[in-house]
Amino acid sequence: MRRRTATVAMVAATLVAVTMTPTAPGATADGTSSTSSKSGTSGTSGAAACTDLRGLDIPRARIGLPTRGGTVTSAQPVPPSGEGAAALVPYCRVDAEIHPVDRAAPAIRLRLALPDREHWNHRAMMLGGGGYNGSIPDVTGNVPFAPAGKRTPLGRGYAVFASDSGHQTPPDHKPTPSLDGSFGTNDEALRNFAGDALKKTRDAALFVLGEHYAGQQPRRSFFAGGSTGGREALAVAQRWPRDFDGVLAVYPAWNAASLDLFFGYAARLLSRPGAFPGPAQQRLLHRAVLDACDGDDGLRDGVVSDEAGCRFDPRTLRCPEDTVSGTDQADSRTGAPPCLSGRQIRTVEALSSPLRWKYPLGSGERGYPGFPFLSGADMTTPLLGMGSTAPANPMPLDSGYGVQFWEQWVRYFVTRDPGFDSLSLDPRHPGRWRHRVSELAALQDVNDPDLRPFARAGGKLLLLHGTADELVSHRSTVEYFQRVRKVMGKRATERFARFYLVPGANHANVAPAFAAGWDSVGALEKWTEHGRAPHRPVVTDTGPGADGRTRPLCAYPEWPRYDGSGDPDEARNFTCHR
Repeated sequence: MRRRTATVAMVAATLVAVTMTPTAPGATADGTSSTSSKSGTSGTSGAAACTDLRGLDIPRARIGLPTRGGTVTSAQPVPPSGEGAAALVPYCRVDAEIHPVDRAAPAIRLRLALPDREHWNHRAMMLGGGGYNGSIPDVTGNVPFAPAGKRTPLGRGYAVFASDSGHQTPPDHKPTPSLDGSFGTNDEALRNFAGDALKKTRDAALFVLGEHYAGQQPRRSFFAGGSTGGREALAVAQRWPRDFDGVLAVYPAWNAASLDLFFGYAARLLSRPGAFPGPAQQRLLHRAVLDACDGDDGLRDGVVSDEAGCRFDPRTLRCPEDTVSGTDQADSRTGAPPCLSGRQIRTVEALSSPLRWKYPLGSGERGYPGFPFLSGADMTTPLLGMGSTAPANPMPLDSGYGVQFWEQWVRYFVTRDPGFDSLSLDPRHPGRWRHRVSELAALQDVNDPDLRPFARAGGKLLLLHGTADELVSHRSTVEYFQRVRKVMGKRATERFARFYLVPGANHANVAPAFAAGWDSVGALEKWTEHGRAPHRPVVTDTGPGADGRTRPLCAYPEWPRYDGSGDPDEARNFTCHR
């Protein structure tokens, strides 16, 4: 492979040109570009400047954590495509690898989408991953909780990049590639996943970007991610506070090891005989919660807006005394609906309540706050919910995402024994694994509330979480934000951060009561570049059949209450209430 030295400091498919896109931000008022029309070195065509990146060495000295440097493995021009909100500017798709120090560790694979120079808006966006990562996020795609009518970052002219965080999962891994934790047996791969790959990816990507744009660097850089990507968003703000001007953290799994311990607690509870509520019982519970609490916000719309005020008692669903085990089906003889046994009710109550452990973790975390299954979250969400089968050893592929995540963590992170029975490890009393669990918590929990270095550097933080999240509890994000305000003070926090809870929104907008869509990218641009913090933001339900209904996006701890008159599908007829 040809190599050269620098002289200046889900897999995207090849796109077919459909239409030319309008001029992106960065153009002058008369529509002409404010920069040279050539990409890369002056006098080189855009396509040539793209393909000229092939074989480029990425010096290890340009990466802020130990590596053996990197290499650009592929660079291919991609023509413009799409129309309207789906339009993409012409760009250079670049693939690269960052070589590990440990030659037995996997490389970090990254991808960049670098708009042609006349379409580049002089901003960069790094996208976070999800689950156990293992694949490169779609650099042509959108940020979490994105609006339906706005272009993706690449469509807006951003240089976009992302990585697999330092390991590669087979695309046919079941039930989904993001549930493969087998890389955890390698220490460097584990550290990369825990956060190191973020710094390595960012530094390598900006080096390649500078090569492509003849030494220019972005005027603004943002990071956006949800779930694991939300944890990664908070990690970059905490560990490298000067690397990004704006950070979007959506449903962040910031206390990852603590969440894993709760997953294990849930797995053990649900695996007990008669404790697992079947799909019909899960639906029964969710409907009953909505019946009890939906109208408390002044409107029956399928959304529990005042989640903290919902106090549903699941004992109202208890089966008659002679039905000890509960029933997941209607009685064919009497027509009686499904019901919950006493053990199932106690299990649901436990999953909806805080868990505390009595031993210290290396991160300092002492518990996890439980899930809103008795106040709006739906256990039946495909893949991300409780699943249709109780946890067992080995873990069934149709059990819940969380319990399968736990099995991977126990087998490859904790014990490093691929055959270990994860149900035999009690998160409350881990025995001989206690020290290892503590080590992993110190590595994985991204829980530093002191964001003063990020704020002093001018950084802005947007936190969003749905109150019906069934996989990463919004209550956990509430805890983190409260810690930030305690350390920094309410007024200082408001100068750089906003935290919004979205009633009815769940994890990753998978069949939710309210599919959240908000132009967070535009909000970060206005705040970081013009000093205009979000003012009375509005969130749109992008779900099918929602007809674009809107609600005010209320800053924590407020929630939207219907005023009692006017179109209930319009945000202007709601007031943020506390």
